Amino acid sequence: MIDWTVIADSLPAFAGGLQVCLGLLAISLATGLLLSAPLAVARVSRHRVLASAVWAYTYVFRGTPLLVQLFVVYHGLAQFPALRESILWPLLREAWFCAWLAFALNTTAYTTEIFAGALRATPHGEVEAARAYGLQGWRLYIRILLPSAWRRALPQYGNEVVGLMHATAIASTVTLVDITRVARDVYANSLLASEAFGTAAVLYFTLTFTLVGGFKLLEWRFLRHLRPQRPTPAHAH
Repeated sequence: MIDWTVIADSLPAFAGGLQVCLGLLAISLATGLLLSAPLAVARVSRHRVLASAVWAYTYVFRGTPLLVQLFVVYHGLAQFPALRESILWPLLREAWFCAWLAFALNTTAYTTEIFAGALRATPHGEVEAARAYGLQGWRLYIRILLPSAWRRALPQYGNEVVGLMHATAIASTVTLVDITRVARDVYANSLLASEAFGTAAVLYFTLTFTLVGGFKLLEWRFLRHLRPQRPTPAHAH
């Protein structure tokens, strides 16, 4: 039998963990979106040095586990005396800052490659039409290419957002009291695994369902032109 009293008593703590999860997710995604747009442009540019530098960054962060990256930032950077004596140390010793930095760098790498792929998939006719109207350089990217790439990237980006939300569960390894940490504490106090981790599972499922639904609405709104059109019935004479 499920002990509903344990669940009810732990709901305030889970609410706090949910706020930590959503806060970390929001600021990491915002940073990733802000950085990935110019990086994606650099990734597809004809400047080899610039494109190679962005490729190296995305390759490293997509090729190593996020948990390892989080440990490197939180535990590894403290091993360097120069960093401990720098003006950055008050930030680097904070779990929140380290979690944000690791998550933001990771999602920026994935989002950059998603947007870069979408930019490469831009129809050539779209680019030529924009240039015929006199759009060049950053005006071409801001007005035509990036908005068009954003629409094509929506399905993949939605998967990245959901994946990052699930990954916030590892934030508890650097002392942040998120949903998973609350579940572990509830289990440690009650020894009731179903109540503790079952509540966490319900919260994560609800977040996943909400995010997937939100991106489905965005896809329906911005990708309407890709849906097959119903044939117009011929009028009877």
